[in-house]
Amino acid sequence: VTFGYPNNQPLMKGLSFTAEPGTTVAFVGTSGCGKSTILRLLYRFYEVQSGQILVDGQDIKRLKVASLRRHMGVVPQDTVLFNDTIEYNVKYGKVDATSEEVQQAVQQAALADAVAQMPRGLDTIVGERGLKLSGGEKQRVALARVLLKKPRILMCDEATSALDSTTEASIMQALYSVRQKDTTTLVIAHRLSTIQSADQIIVLDGGGCVEQGTHCELLARQGVYYTLWNTQRKMESHHGEKDAGSANATNATA
Repeated sequence: VTFGYPNNQPLMKGLSFTAEPGTTVAFVGTSGCGKSTILRLLYRFYEVQSGQILVDGQDIKRLKVASLRRHMGVVPQDTVLFNDTIEYNVKYGKVDATSEEVQQAVQQAALADAVAQMPRGLDTIVGERGLKLSGGEKQRVALARVLLKKPRILMCDEATSALDSTTEASIMQALYSVRQKDTTTLVIAHRLSTIQSADQIIVLDGGGCVEQGTHCELLARQGVYYTLWNTQRKMESHHGEKDAGSANATNATA
């Protein structure tokens, strides 16, 4: 696939990869390398300039957009919730879902404990844009919504980037735990530590795929992914030391 935004250099130059059903594929690379663009092309927000994107062997250009998107589910970075009940917000993914199906999706998304503590459970009203919920709870609602839909292709576009590392890890673990044999999951994660369990990691650079493999395979090659991994680990370690230092200073002052 080749693609570039108007008045810019091509962002992708002959990019090619295969994502098998029942697997999780993660995309990594530096900012601006085209990770999110892959998902936008698949969702047909944009059309490829050359090449093909095939789903079950069919060129997506030959499919009606509505028909294509009916088989897709997206967990976005910024989840919008309706001024209605938790159940209504989850059922937006499948309006004719039964109560049992909603409960199952809530459980799969690791949202059940939070719902149990709410005043009216699934009947609790949440404010517009989810102002009454934490960031982690909002993203779990979004995940439950998508899991209820049971899409053939599930896409997470940095859906947890605004969350703390612990919350992000728990949500990604929930996502990995409910992988289904017919669902292909495509993930763009903020922290590389959350994609270690991906079946395939695709490293993007210079408009194409420069490395491809599992987490362990890519670390063993000591290439681009290895460098990204170590850089991020050092940054996280540095931030952890700063946080610990701030806490110690606060305790000493107290």
